[in-house]
Amino acid sequence: MANKIFDITEFAKVARQAVAEGVVLLKNDAKVLPLKEGTRVAIFGRSQFNYYKSGTGSGGMVNTRYVVGVYEAIEQDGTLEINSNLRNTYEDWVKDNPFDAGAGWAAEPWFQKEMPVTKELALEAREDSDVAIVLIGRTAGEDQDNSNAKGSYLLTDDEQQMLENVTKAFEKTIVLLNVGNIIDMKWVDKYNPSAVAYIWQGGQEGGNGVLDVLKGAVSPSGRLTDTIAYNIEDYPSTNNFGDSKRNIQQEDIYVGYRYFETFAKDKVMYPFGYGLSYTSFDIFSNGFIVDDGQVKVSVTVTNIGDYKGKQVVQAYVSKPQGKLGKPALELVGFAKTKELKADESEIVDIVFTNYQMASFDDSGVTGHKNAYVLEEGTYVFYVGENIRNLTRIGTYNVGRTKVVEQLTEALAPQIDFTRIKPEACEDGFSISYEDVPKATVDATDIRKANIKAPIAKTDSDFKLVDVLDNNCTLDEFIGQLSEEELCAIVRGEGMSSPKVTPGCGGAFAGVTDSLVAKGIPTCCCTDGPSGIRMDSGKKAFAMPNGTLLACMWNLDLTEKLYNYEGLELRKNKIDVLLGPGMNLHRNPLNGRNFEYFSEDPFVTGKNAAAQLKGMHKMGVTGTIKHFAMNTQEAYRHTVEHVASERAIRELYLKGFEIAVKEAGATAVMTTYGSINGYYTSSSYDLVTRILRNEWGFEGIVMTDWWAKGGKAECGDSTDMAAIVRAQNDLYMVTQSAKDNTNKDNLVDALSDGSLDISELQTCAKNICQFVLHTPTFARFIERNNELDIDLANEAEDDETEFDNIIDCRIDESGSAHISTDLIETARNSSNTVSVSFKERGDYKLSMRVRSNATSDLAQIPLSIFRDKELVKMVTLTGADKDWQNVEVVFENCAMTFFMRLYFAQDGMEIDDITISLAKSKEEEFRLMFARMGEQ
Repeated sequence: MANKIFDITEFAKVARQAVAEGVVLLKNDAKVLPLKEGTRVAIFGRSQFNYYKSGTGSGGMVNTRYVVGVYEAIEQDGTLEINSNLRNTYEDWVKDNPFDAGAGWAAEPWFQKEMPVTKELALEAREDSDVAIVLIGRTAGEDQDNSNAKGSYLLTDDEQQMLENVTKAFEKTIVLLNVGNIIDMKWVDKYNPSAVAYIWQGGQEGGNGVLDVLKGAVSPSGRLTDTIAYNIEDYPSTNNFGDSKRNIQQEDIYVGYRYFETFAKDKVMYPFGYGLSYTSFDIFSNGFIVDDGQVKVSVTVTNIGDYKGKQVVQAYVSKPQGKLGKPALELVGFAKTKELKADESEIVDIVFTNYQMASFDDSGVTGHKNAYVLEEGTYVFYVGENIRNLTRIGTYNVGRTKVVEQLTEALAPQIDFTRIKPEACEDGFSISYEDVPKATVDATDIRKANIKAPIAKTDSDFKLVDVLDNNCTLDEFIGQLSEEELCAIVRGEGMSSPKVTPGCGGAFAGVTDSLVAKGIPTCCCTDGPSGIRMDSGKKAFAMPNGTLLACMWNLDLTEKLYNYEGLELRKNKIDVLLGPGMNLHRNPLNGRNFEYFSEDPFVTGKNAAAQLKGMHKMGVTGTIKHFAMNTQEAYRHTVEHVASERAIRELYLKGFEIAVKEAGATAVMTTYGSINGYYTSSSYDLVTRILRNEWGFEGIVMTDWWAKGGKAECGDSTDMAAIVRAQNDLYMVTQSAKDNTNKDNLVDALSDGSLDISELQTCAKNICQFVLHTPTFARFIERNNELDIDLANEAEDDETEFDNIIDCRIDESGSAHISTDLIETARNSSNTVSVSFKERGDYKLSMRVRSNATSDLAQIPLSIFRDKELVKMVTLTGADKDWQNVEVVFENCAMTFFMRLYFAQDGMEIDDITISLAKSKEEEFRLMFARMGEQ
C-alpha cells in the first residue's frame, strides 16, 4: 500500500539497520570478516534453532508475526553456502532434545542444552566448509538473576568442548553471542577464535541485521556500553549483590569503568566504548570552546580505511580529585558520524555543560553540602573511540570551587556504612574508605509541613473537556469529585482489563462509570521495552533489546525506530508503553540487564530520551522505569537498596533526570523494592521532592504491578495511603477500582487522618492533567483524532489463525462437554473448538480455572474468542490457587461458530468445560428470516 501510515515493512527496515549498528565486533583476526559471496559456512550451536529475540518476562513476551534468526537469515539470503550435512546432524539431535520452555511465569531456562561437538564432527564439517560460525545463546528476565555458573554467566562444558574442537579444526572461526548482556569472556584467550561479536537480542529482525554485518553490507559500528572484566569477582558490586534483605552499595559512584579506570585497569579485558570496524578512522581535534557554563568540542573524523563505515566519537573529562574524590574519567558526550566512504571526512560537535562535569557533595566537605559543585583544579578533556584510546584535547581551570546547583538533603541513608574513596599512590589510586553521611532530616516531617489546603468541594457538572476549553480550571473540575471517586481514580485496573485494548497490562483514569460520566476516559498502558505485549495473542513488532540499541550510540536512529513504535501504539489504542527500562548495569549478573542500556547513566539517559522523543512525535509516551535502583531481580520485592545520596544522584537517578529534562517524560514507574528505608512507591523524597520539585516533572507516577508501599521493614501492598502521600498517583493493579478488590486502606486513612484529602486530590489532578494529552481523550471528545481514524481504516497486517480444531456438537440435551485432555494450555497455545448446534440462541461456556504457577506474581491470561472477536479475557495471578468459575455467553448464535482459547502464558489449569444453550431464540430467528423473505 503506497501511502500506508503504519508500514510494517518500513518498520522492519529501520529495526534491521538498528541491529546491524548495534553489533559489537570484539575480535577480527586476519580480517576473516566480512565473508565473501560463496563462502562455505558450517554453523554450530543449537541457537541456530532458537534465536533469542529478547529476554523473558514482561520485557520480552511480544506475540510477533515472525522471528528471523541468524541461520534463517543466511539461508534465505543465499549468498553464503551452508554445510547441509552439519545442519542435518543438528536437526536429528534437536528432535530428541527439544527446546525447554520451562513452566510458569518467566521460568524459561537461561540456556538450552547444547549438542556435543566431537573432534570427528568438527573435522568432518571442516572438509566441506571454509569458515565455522558458532552461535552461543542465553536468555534472562524477571524474578531471577544470572549466576556465576555454567549455563549462565559462564559457558557450559559442552559449549567449551564445541569451541575447543571447532577452533582446532577450522582456521577461521566466528563466534556470535546471542545474549542479552555481557558474559564471561576468558574463553576468547583460551580458544583464540578468529572473530568474536556480541549480536545481542535483535527482536524479529535480529538475524537479518547480523547477516548485513557478516556479509559486509554494513561495517560494524557498535561499541560496548559496559566494561568487560576478566572475572565476575573483579566487579566491585559483586560482593554486595543479590542479598535477600539489604544491598549495601559500598562501591558508591565507582560502577563499571568509573571503578576500573580509577583502580583496576589491569582487570579489564574489553574496555567501555570498545568495538571494531571493517575500516579505520582518524579523529582529529579542532579544539574546544568554554562559554557560559558550556563546553563545545569539535573534531574531524576521517575514514582512512577501505570500507565505508560509521564511527562513534566519545568525549570524557578527568576531574581534579579535590576533597570529594572522583573517577579517573567520566563520559560527558558522544556522537556518531554518518556513513563515511574511504577518505571522506565529517566535522562532529559535542556539547556538554558544567552540570555534567559537577560532582555532588553529600557531606559538606567542600563547604557546600547537598550541592553539585565544580571543585577547584584542572579539568582535562579527551576525545577518542573508546575509553582506552583517547587524545587529550585541552584543559579547563577552575580557580575556586563553584556551586552549580544547590539542592537539599533527600534520599540519604539511615544506617552506618562505608564507601570507596580514591587515595593517591605512586602509580595512580588505591582504594580507601570513608563513612557515608546519614540522613539528618525526616521526609515525613517535610511532607506534613507541605500538605496543601484541600481543593474546595463543588456541586458543578463540569466535564474534563471543560478544562481543555477553559470553561473551568482543573481545580474546579477536581473539586466536584467525591471521596469515592478520588479513591477509585488512583487505582489502576488489570491485567487484561475489558475496558481497554484486549490483553493489555493496565487501565487507568476513567475506571468507574461515574468517572467516565464526568468525561474522564479509560486510558491504556502495556508492556514494554521489547515491543507491545498484548496477551490476547494479537501480533506486534518485536524490538531489538535495550542493550543492543544503546550499543549503536546512534540516538537519531533510535528516535526513528520509536516513531514506528509510537505509530503501532496509536494503531492499537495504547496511550502508554511500559518502557523504556533504564536501570544501570550495576553488575553483569542482573537478570534484567537486557532491558536496560548501560553501566553509564549518561548513555542510559540519552537513549531513553531518544525513545521518548520518537514516541512523543506520535502523541503517545513511554513509562520510564524502574524508578529507581532496580539493579537485581532476586528478592526484588523485599531487598532494600542502601546507597549514599551522592551515588543515588550522580548515577542511579541521572538517567531518569535526563529523560525528564531533555525529553519531557510524562510517565514514571517506581520499583518493587526500597531505597534507604522506604519503598520507592512511597518515597516522598524520591517522587515528590526530587522528581517533581527539583526536576519539574508534571506527569503521572505509577507503581509496578502489585507493588508494596510503606517503610522498608513493613511494606504492604494494601498501604495505598503511603503511596498516595508520596504522589505516586496510580496503584497498578487491582481487579476493580470501584469495589476496591485490593482492599487498600484509603478510606480508613482518610477517616483516621493519616491521609489528607488534598493528597488524593493532587494525585487525581496529576492523572487528569495527563489524560488531557492522550490519544484516548482525543478520541473520546472526537477532536484531533484524524490519525487514529486513518490508522483504524488501515488493514491489519495479520489474520487470526485457527489450529487444533476440536469438534463440539450440542445435541438435544442442549449441552456438550469438552475434555480437558484436548486443550493445550502451554504458553502461546491456541485451541479452536468448532461449536455446532441445532437450536439457535445464546450459548454459554462454563469452565473452572486456577493457577498452578510457582510464582505468586505470575500473570496468566486466557483469551476467549468467538470467531475473530475477542469476547472475554481471564487473567489469574500465580496466587490464585483456588478454583474459580468462568462463564461466557455467546449471543445470537445462528450457525456454527468457532470458539478459540488462547493461553499467552503457562500456569493455568482448567476443568469442567461445558457449552450449553442459555436462551433459545429459535422463534426470534424464524420471525426475523420470515420478515426478510417478505421484503
